[in-house]
Amino acid sequence: MWFKMINESFECENCHKEITKHPEWSARNHCPFCLYSKHLDDKFPWDRNSTCMWLMIPIDIDYKKNKWNMIKHKCIKCSKEILNKIAPDDAFLEFVEKRNKII
Repeated sequence: MWFKMINESFECENCHKEITKHPEWSARNHCPFCLYSKHLDDKFPWDRNSTCMWLMIPIDIDYKKNKWNMIKHKCIKCSKEILNKIAPDDAFLEFVEKRNKII
């Protein structure tokens, strides 16, 4: 089964900022300001079959050879962890700085 990415604007459920469409070819799956996401996918990216639908907090960073820097999100309700590619306008460096101060 094939799923199409939908690049659309939305309001962040964590910081309540209005989020514009992804600036490149992809689609947004998290807020570029607070980096929170929403638990929408179940088995694989873009399946949109999650029944959880809770907020996902950014908890860590990772690097994948073909996908570059990634944000690890953890669902507040069910604890599922999902990796998401960063977007060029994400506040990723601020997140890394905060994370490194905690460690």
